[in-house]
Amino acid sequence: MADPVKRTNLEVSGVRLSVQSAGSGKPVIFLHGSGGALAWQPYFDALASAYALTLPDHPGFGHSENPDWIRTVDDIALLYLDLLETLDLRGVHLIGQSLGGWIAAELAMRDCSRLASLTLIAPAGVRVKGMPFADNFMWTPEESAYQLFYDRAYAERALARVPTDEDADIIVGNRFSTAKLGWQPRWYNPNLPKWLHRVRVPAHVIWGAHDNLFPVAYAAHWCELLPDARQLIVEAAGHSPHVEQCEIVAAASLAFLREHDA
Repeated sequence: MADPVKRTNLEVSGVRLSVQSAGSGKPVIFLHGSGGALAWQPYFDALASAYALTLPDHPGFGHSENPDWIRTVDDIALLYLDLLETLDLRGVHLIGQSLGGWIAAELAMRDCSRLASLTLIAPAGVRVKGMPFADNFMWTPEESAYQLFYDRAYAERALARVPTDEDADIIVGNRFSTAKLGWQPRWYNPNLPKWLHRVRVPAHVIWGAHDNLFPVAYAAHWCELLPDARQLIVEAAGHSPHVEQCEIVAAASLAFLREHDA
């Protein structure tokens, strides 16, 4: 990619957030899942080729601070609303995956006045009776790798990767913060579904057809809850379709963003 990825610190409501950024143009913010953003993905390169991409580490994840008062997904959603105001961003395309999708939905439900669109990639946050999802808190690292990816080669590469001492510390911190946010109730907010009608921007719901964490049937349910939503089911992909099928998801994402540029 022509423009290098930059990492900077931002002070937002008294919290130091570590932020990666690349590209130029209209703003896109990507909210990562529970694994954090240890590696810059080709999907991010694709977004940054056409937009100004911002990728914050959530409080308690990566290189960001972990203040005691950040206790819930709601807290992070409101903090990111402050981030949009701090940077005076408008016409933002907000993208979130898994935990990040839950945060993005909570943000948009509260105030979407600065958003142009919402993209949710296999988001947490909603639970449907009779449609259980897995309890990944009980998975070993090996089980987690093989359950989250459809292609075993991705799992094997993830397991073969030897983290640096710094990355190992970050991984432990990410797991602690994930448990704090998603442990009880498991991965959902019982109040979220009744307020998703307030998301008054176009939404794109993307799901891997072989997601072993949150069943693919949840995609249709999210589309029913959101006022203006379309879905994309990605074949040969698990919980991270933007990783396993990057070209397909990146092309669909960019087409959706361009369609809804403010």
